[in-house]
Parts: sequence; C-alpha cells; structure tokens
Amino acid sequence: MLCSVEGLSIDFLVYNVYGFACYALFNTAFFFSKRIGDEYARRNDGHENLVRFNDLFFSYHALVLSLVTFAQSFYYKRAPAQSSSRTSRVFFFGTLASLAISLMFSSIYNTVYLLSFIKLGCSMIKYIPQAWLNYQRKSTTGWSIHNIMLDFTGGTLSFAQLILDAIRSGNVTEALGNPVKFGMGLASIGFDLVFLTQHFVLYTDRYDPQDIEAQVRCQSAPSTYGSTDSSDVSTF
Repeated sequence: MLCSVEGLSIDFLVYNVYGFACYALFNTAFFFSKRIGDEYARRNDGHENLVRFNDLFFSYHALVLSLVTFAQSFYYKRAPAQSSSRTSRVFFFGTLASLAISLMFSSIYNTVYLLSFIKLGCSMIKYIPQAWLNYQRKSTTGWSIHNIMLDFTGGTLSFAQLILDAIRSGNVTEALGNPVKFGMGLASIGFDLVFLTQHFVLYTDRYDPQDIEAQVRCQSAPSTYGSTDSSDVSTF
C-alpha cells in the first residue's frame, strides 16, 4: 500500500474540487429551478435544457470523491515542495471575485452560466499540471492510470449522450446550449489520450525517481519472529 501523494499534482486536486463544486451548483440550478429553466427556454426558442438526473448525480459523486482525494493530500506523505501553485490560487480567487460581481450586478441566470464556464476553465487547465509533473519526473509512478481510463470512458459516453439528446430533440445546436458538458467531454478525452500515451508508451519502466514505493514498503515491512536482521525482513 503506497501511503503517499508524491506523484500527484496538488493543482490537479484544487481544480478538481473547485470545478466540480461549480458544476454541481450549475446542474442543481438547471435541474430544480423552474425560473432558470424558463429563462433558458426563452433564450433558446422554447427548447428545454439538456441537464438530466445523471448529470446531477455525476457532478455530486465527482465532487465527493474529489474532496476525499484532496483530504488525502493533507494526510499522506508529500514531497517537501509539493503545494498548490500561484497560478491556481490566482485562478481561484479571481473567479470567485467574478462570481461575486455577477451576483451583485447581473441576473441569477447569468451567474449560474458563469459557474459552468468556470468549470469548463478548470477542466481545460486542470490536467496540465499533472501532465507536466509526469514529464518532469519521466514517470507515472504514484499516480493511478485507472482513474484516467474511467475518465476517458465517462467523457466519451457523456459527449455521446449530449449529441444523441440534441439529435433526438431535432435541434443539434442544443448541444452547445450546455457548453460545460460539451467542453468537458472534448477536454477530458484529449488529455486522457495524453496521459494514456505517457503511461503506456513514453514512461513504461514504472521507475519511481524518488524511490517512493521502496521507502514506504521498507518502513512498513514486518520483521520475522522479532529478529532485527535485515535478512529476516519480509519483502513485497
């Protein structure tokens, strides 16, 4: 068991939590608020918005899991210089300020839509720190490829659902009426292909430059019959 987050970008976690919080609020407003739904129909020739229950469930499910992963980054071992970047902090506080200004001087509908664009912005940039970290380390050790494989599958299906819903309604342009879902699908598929290439093509040695796994396993390996001889220490 690798009790460490040294192969994981903290910026990726920050963008994930913030982005999915915005997306959950956006989906909640469009799914439950008649006022928001009516305003959407008025601005889109009477068409219904394409937010469905599965979108609502996905956003809250992703938010909860992102919070769990983010909390683990405080509990498990980090590299000494591993922290959020100035860029992520500027993005966070800058977009929060824009939301506050929108609430004061614009409509609720426009503010809700701003949430979707913040989420889209998070999705467009959140993968870059992790891709860069993998490149710098020339390794994907300490970071799960299974999450990317699931993300690639989900992004593909989400994008396909949006297109099929638009075709079924007879108005293909409705796919652009939910820009966050459309953009998330494209961004996740594109970056997931980058990560899959890094993991299975570029950095296949599974070499950990900081020998993280060996350190953790050696520290946690039990001795046999209480012996202190190194030859008696079990290896995994």
